[in-house]
Amino acid sequence: MSGSDRDPPAGALAGIRVLDVSRVLGGPLAAQMLADHGADVIKVEPPRGDETRAMGPPFVGDASAVFVNVNRNKRGMALDLSTGPGRDVLLRLLERADVLVENFKPGTMERWGLGHALLTERFPRLVHATITGFGADGPLGGAPGYDVMVQAWAGLISVNGSPQSGPMRLGVPLVDMGSGANLTIGVLLALLARERTGRGQHVEVTLYDSALALTHPHAANWFLTGRTPALTGNDNPNISPYSLYRTHDGALYIAVGNDLQFRRLCDLIGTPELAADPRFALNRDRVVHRDALRPLIEAAIADRDGEALCVALLEAGVPAGCVQTLPQALEHPHTRHREMLVEHGGLRWVGIPVKLSQTPGSVRRAPPRFDEHVEQILAESGFSDEEIAALRREGVIGRPRAA
Repeated sequence: MSGSDRDPPAGALAGIRVLDVSRVLGGPLAAQMLADHGADVIKVEPPRGDETRAMGPPFVGDASAVFVNVNRNKRGMALDLSTGPGRDVLLRLLERADVLVENFKPGTMERWGLGHALLTERFPRLVHATITGFGADGPLGGAPGYDVMVQAWAGLISVNGSPQSGPMRLGVPLVDMGSGANLTIGVLLALLARERTGRGQHVEVTLYDSALALTHPHAANWFLTGRTPALTGNDNPNISPYSLYRTHDGALYIAVGNDLQFRRLCDLIGTPELAADPRFALNRDRVVHRDALRPLIEAAIADRDGEALCVALLEAGVPAGCVQTLPQALEHPHTRHREMLVEHGGLRWVGIPVKLSQTPGSVRRAPPRFDEHVEQILAESGFSDEEIAALRREGVIGRPRAA
């Protein structure tokens, strides 16, 4: 794997420099989103490296697939922030930075003399963006945070799964990824506000807050009814038919969103009488009688080809989705058409979901090898060759990553 680059088109964030001293997923993902849209992102790793480098197999070079997936388009260096000289280097790097992304445990930056109060005094235009598990204070303040444990605390696991399976974690790290997206939004808002005020600010995101924000519609239902949401399996608690249904060769998800779509569904599967049945005519009644409706739909589609039925439903204006494996989804022609499979330097990623017509994002660099760009980055920030050599001798930079 190499971080070699090519001349990129200027993205929307060209000219913005980001220091990414975060690790694992949420912070690095946010920094990668900024990098995808043209920001110059410098990934600063500790001497042992971002722990996700070792989260495998599979591996490519010195990094796992987990690391590769959230660190493209970045330059990289290693810096020991536990030392005074290492923190001095960071402060010099911040003189040229617009954004600092970090996800240290609350209080760590303050102990290092790098708390937000000091940073905002010394670098008034800096946007200081942090992700933590639960924030610095409150009953859970300061506790470490990982995606799945926060899924549990925020109630997400309690509504995911079926009565047969029991509560289950979400199959993707949605809390980490949602937190990363929220941090990106916060950074962009702060940069926009800086254009008006001339000052940066602190952007705080917690996994806990982000997870609670993902509890729709269950939280909304509880606010109105006081009833504790239950495991719903593949059903939507507020809409019907909105679930997984079996055909003779597989499953598809039928997502009827209104009564007109239900009538179209009934016509297409040859059961127009269901739309006239008072138990099913209106969504509010279908939700109450969903257990009676399900076998009637499944009987009507039991002999149908699932993919052909799915396409026919879409053509009729009825939302439906074939249940594909991940490889099928990533290799689907529409994935290619939407440029959601991207390649660079022999590596592949899921593409950039935000499309800008005038300043599109791009993939320009493979993730950096450990400490790959340290001399280049320090020289850009005014460090002399002698200073760089001294920092290396003292182990502040360039210490080999432990296996």
